[in-house]
Amino acid sequence: MRNASLEDKCVLDDGSESKKACGWQLDDHHLLIMMMESSSSSLKLSKLASESTIVDSNVHLRSLSSRTNPSDEYGRPFVILKEQQAKSRVKGLEATKANIIAAKSISQIVRTSLGPKGMDKILVSADGDVTITNDGATIMERMEVNHQVAKLLVELSSSQDDEIGDGTTGVVVLAGALLEEAEKLLSRGIHPVRIAEGFEKAGEIAIKHLAEIADTVPFSSDNLDPLVTTAMTTLSSKIINVEKRRMAQIAVDAVVGVADLERKDVNFDMIRMEGKPGGCLEDTELVNGIIIDKDISHPQMAKTIKDAKMCILTCPFEPPKPKTKHKLDISSKEAYEKLYQQEQDYFKEMVKQVKDSGANLVICQWGFDDEANHLLLQNGLSAVRWVGGVEIEHIAIATGGRIVPRFSELSADKLGKAGVVREISFGNTKERMLVIEDCANSNAVTILVRGGNKMIVEEAKRSLHDAMCVVRNLIKDNRVVYGGGAAEIACSLAVSAYAETIVGVDQFAIRAFADALDDIPLALAENSGLDPIKELAAAKSRQTKEKNPLIGLGLTEEAGEDGTHAANMKDLGVFETLVGKQEQISLATQVVKMILKIDDVITMGQY
Repeated sequence: MRNASLEDKCVLDDGSESKKACGWQLDDHHLLIMMMESSSSSLKLSKLASESTIVDSNVHLRSLSSRTNPSDEYGRPFVILKEQQAKSRVKGLEATKANIIAAKSISQIVRTSLGPKGMDKILVSADGDVTITNDGATIMERMEVNHQVAKLLVELSSSQDDEIGDGTTGVVVLAGALLEEAEKLLSRGIHPVRIAEGFEKAGEIAIKHLAEIADTVPFSSDNLDPLVTTAMTTLSSKIINVEKRRMAQIAVDAVVGVADLERKDVNFDMIRMEGKPGGCLEDTELVNGIIIDKDISHPQMAKTIKDAKMCILTCPFEPPKPKTKHKLDISSKEAYEKLYQQEQDYFKEMVKQVKDSGANLVICQWGFDDEANHLLLQNGLSAVRWVGGVEIEHIAIATGGRIVPRFSELSADKLGKAGVVREISFGNTKERMLVIEDCANSNAVTILVRGGNKMIVEEAKRSLHDAMCVVRNLIKDNRVVYGGGAAEIACSLAVSAYAETIVGVDQFAIRAFADALDDIPLALAENSGLDPIKELAAAKSRQTKEKNPLIGLGLTEEAGEDGTHAANMKDLGVFETLVGKQEQISLATQVVKMILKIDDVITMGQY
């Protein structure tokens, strides 16, 4: 039975209209007969006799001219509602366009964060935690995106971050531009599959052209300037760009410190980042060793241990506890003293085993009470407690020590060694950290980030991570392309030239891909408060006239004689890694192809 609204109009046989619930009441069987058109919610009843016979001659319809609501034999009125069916599915071209609109809305959010003068976003979590950032991956990760296709762009940014570490904003902006161009082609009647195929061909041409215009930057352990310059380009768009030279040098030194330049391998696990609010960005420093956010457990213990030999324990510094349920009744003073003495013997045995191994520093994953702390102090042993599992592993790797799960296994060959272990304090607060320097078996490094508040410290850590990823990529493949939109403009010109050689519908898609590449320099100019069309036209014109793929938008420089910011990016030292730029185009093209091939969205419970 279908339903209709209480406000639906009923056309009576005399031509009048009634806004009350429409229906007929049958005399003995109390049957309700309703007629409704499926194409609309209005209910029309016409040419009905006031008393007519239906099926059985004993059943008669009462007069429809009655204004009373129909009811059953108990006097309960019949309520007629509109049809509450589930949402209809979206199919075909409508589904594709709806998906494009959803993905474009995500792209528009991060578009204003692109480039050296991009804007920051404030992200407030459900718990009220505030994050200020312009890092595309962080913005996408912390947004609550519910649309199925929009989530693909979130995963796109995450993939770029995992693989390259930089360019997470640009890849989303490029994907949004491709979808916008695809929407225009769809409205002209071109099939989505043909658009996807054209984009794929254009993407291959763009990636190939990037390799052709790339430069190789030679570097060595004695000449790290190319690495620093590339890291500075990455940090130009970050909140710490005022200190980008210093921060870039720290990032390069950290990566080179743990890198094997001959094998072109970088072990990122040996780089730690610790942050401590207070001070300013200039106070950020690189420590050749391990920094942990802990302090010495007793104020009278030695705060500086030279030639440290540390035992790394994952067992608690306390008497063993039975694993069975038990109850102990102490009924006399002698029994209590005996139990106390046994506990003391446990502590003394543990301290003796540590002392016999030759250790002068105890690092324990678990806590220990004041009794153990006092005994360690009496025996001249410094101790650190509640050290996390990850820190324990890093300390073991860096110092060449072995993690000891029980005191009985402790021996001299399992101790970690370091040149000096010292406790440092910050300002006039009680904040202290432990620094382990000159580690024996490893070149582990730690970056201690300082900043005015917690948000700046966290953003600085994210920025340094991006810079270190870029340096790592450059060590693995030292080919670079030039930033400021120069690479995108050069690829756009190459793809447009390729489109001239194609016959058929694919030519439209390839041209659209070239237009989408132009969206990156457009966004850079727009975010800098400049005329985007004028700046792009000037850069394109110079690239075409001079046949120089290095011309881009020098947004941080003064305008030229023609009033635009078109400049040679090589002279300005604006570099980007080739693998990062190729990955951007490849990932964006793949995601757009996937979105274009979706023509139906089926959600459980709504089919």
